Amino acid sequence: MSQSAAARTQTANDLGALPEWDLADLYPGRDSAELKADLARAERQADEFAAKHATKLGGYTPAELANAIADYERLDETLSRIMSYADLTYAGNQTDPETAKFYQTMQERVNAIATKLIFFTLEINRLDETALAAQLKDKALSRWQPWLRDVRVRKPHDLSDELEKLLHEKHVAGRSAWTRLFDETIAGLRFPIDGKEVTSAEALHLLSDRDRSVRRAAAKSIGEVLGRNVRLFALVTNTLVKDKEIEDRWRKFPKPISSRNLANLVEDEVVDALIGAVRASFPKLAHRYYKMKAKWFGVDQLDYWDRNAPLPESDERTIPWDDARDRVLTAYSKFSPELGAVGRKFFESQWIDAPVRPGKAPGAFAHPTVPSAHPYLLVNYLGKTRDVMTLAHELGHGVHQVLAAGQGHLLSQTPLTLAETASVFGEMLTFRSLVDAEKDPRQRKAMLAGKVEDMLNTVVRQIAFVEFEIRVHDERRQGELTADRINEIWLDVQRESLGPALRFDDEYKYYWTYIPHFVHTPFYVYAYAFGDCLVNSLYAAYSKAPAGFAQKYLDMLRSGGAKRHKELLAPFGLDASDPAFWAGGLNVVAGLIDELEALG
Repeated sequence: MSQSAAARTQTANDLGALPEWDLADLYPGRDSAELKADLARAERQADEFAAKHATKLGGYTPAELANAIADYERLDETLSRIMSYADLTYAGNQTDPETAKFYQTMQERVNAIATKLIFFTLEINRLDETALAAQLKDKALSRWQPWLRDVRVRKPHDLSDELEKLLHEKHVAGRSAWTRLFDETIAGLRFPIDGKEVTSAEALHLLSDRDRSVRRAAAKSIGEVLGRNVRLFALVTNTLVKDKEIEDRWRKFPKPISSRNLANLVEDEVVDALIGAVRASFPKLAHRYYKMKAKWFGVDQLDYWDRNAPLPESDERTIPWDDARDRVLTAYSKFSPELGAVGRKFFESQWIDAPVRPGKAPGAFAHPTVPSAHPYLLVNYLGKTRDVMTLAHELGHGVHQVLAAGQGHLLSQTPLTLAETASVFGEMLTFRSLVDAEKDPRQRKAMLAGKVEDMLNTVVRQIAFVEFEIRVHDERRQGELTADRINEIWLDVQRESLGPALRFDDEYKYYWTYIPHFVHTPFYVYAYAFGDCLVNSLYAAYSKAPAGFAQKYLDMLRSGGAKRHKELLAPFGLDASDPAFWAGGLNVVAGLIDELEALG
């Protein structure tokens, strides 16, 4: 074994005991009596629900409509619990055939049951506006006003009952099947590096290794393996983009991104303002920073595998899991003891899956499951400072989901744009705590640079991803795109966003292929930039007036999906529809780069 490979083995041993989740809080097992009973009961209740309510909503009293919504919520929560269990089981090992079979079977069973319920929201959208407004004044129905508001925004885009059922039923053999193909392909890929075959999560992790030769070897291997599979990824992309274009056309969405904006309950013009503000800031943020980093490394241009390289003076000691846990919880608790207490539950219970394993989903996520259970976190922990920040990020999601659970199943679900608020705020709390505790000036500089890079990855890089998606979706409307053309679009947006201080070798053109958001949830990624800019503004408000801020913040998280962004941000004096809002968030990043320039 080479020296660097031995060092990586030692690093893995230094992490300590890593937790693995226990999904028994959802169901005891795949063949459990509880799971079978829930499936059978949900199927029976769906038939009863349809027989009781179909075609009758227009004549209901407020109390009758409220009771129908409550019945619908209970049914939907059962189906969501089943699919949460299937999703998490599959995420634990996407290459096991039996696990994949179970996941697909649950998708098909749940999808068939849910099809029987489609009529409900369609009929709600056919209710007379004036009559419904009068009914909402009744206390029995007023609790459901936010949910009804959010359902009815889709009214202009609803299709006939039969078409909606057809699209819903075909989902498991259409978009979902292509997504599964992507996931299982990525999970099954192995990247030869330094005599070892590693997963995508491990290979991508090595791009921030201290040893430049390790970074280069990892980058070259990633590009070579992805390039061998690019035709498959291009086919998946072309198929899913065309599938979306067909449905968008039938639903009369003006732009490919519009359906995502509607789902996020944010106006097209607000998202356009965000994208425009970030693109205009590319030179003063990413271009300026990477030029400075190249200077620190003694070169005119950074190779792309050095973009996330630690600074020469940084201390990249492995951070054991227990240490990472304590750092994150200390930061959360200092801000709010309640926030810290909720976060501690995730570590004291088996709600986190941390080890890197063959077949496990790469990256990280927080799955909310259902309010009657609790969220689960997946990370691939390898002991770097960035891994601690990822843990802080996902724990923010988890805490948000726990606090919002009091709203109930239908009202606890938060739009993506606001869902990123707690996660990015948790990162910021942890970063500030670590910086304040660090006494070594060189290490503080390295930590500051690391935070700037994280912000650039969250804001600049994610908006570049959106621009890539926009161009791909727009061009696909004229016909299928070759893999070479998609590669060209990718390189164009990377050069535009990251600037002339980055050098991209030929194999970097394939790096778009591994990004799951393009496949799972088109245009998801701007939510990260939305959340980062929002949190920058929130944190600035907190720094200026900390008294009472934590309580207002927790109240915002408890609101779940009951309020829109204007209502949620109003107590903090913020307004995302104001163009100055985005400028303020971006100026926070620029200010950190100013600090680094001053340090030399």
